[in-house]
Amino acid sequence: MTTAREIMTPGVEYLKTDATVQEAAERLASADVGAIPVCRDDGKLYGVVTDRDIVVKVLAAGKDPASTTLEQVADQPEVVTIGADDSVEEALRTMKEHKVRRLPVIDGTELVGMVSQADIATHLPEGKVGDLVEAISAAP
Repeated sequence: MTTAREIMTPGVEYLKTDATVQEAAERLASADVGAIPVCRDDGKLYGVVTDRDIVVKVLAAGKDPASTTLEQVADQPEVVTIGADDSVEEALRTMKEHKVRRLPVIDGTELVGMVSQADIATHLPEGKVGDLVEAISAAP
């Protein structure tokens, strides 16, 4: 059984809840990624902020990215994650069920990596990947 730990991008960077949206945008641009995990001061995962979150929740709403914190943007009732030792099949099911393209990978409460749609695509048969893309992209 292939696990999330085996296919994830390890050592993922994160920002703390008091970081600004401007800082997040700069980090996303410099790392050339579309999402960044947000953690509390104790290192526990608080949420994930995407480039789309920045556009919709901040820019389109007329908020100032330099003064809006990630705590204000990453306010998710429940963060969808996958355990490091969970199977790739479980990651696939979780992504489909929650319609997310990226999953933070945790080991206990520690953030250890991210599994993306691209990671899944390189480790599962084409048909399953197509099902994932369809499930995530389907209109609500």
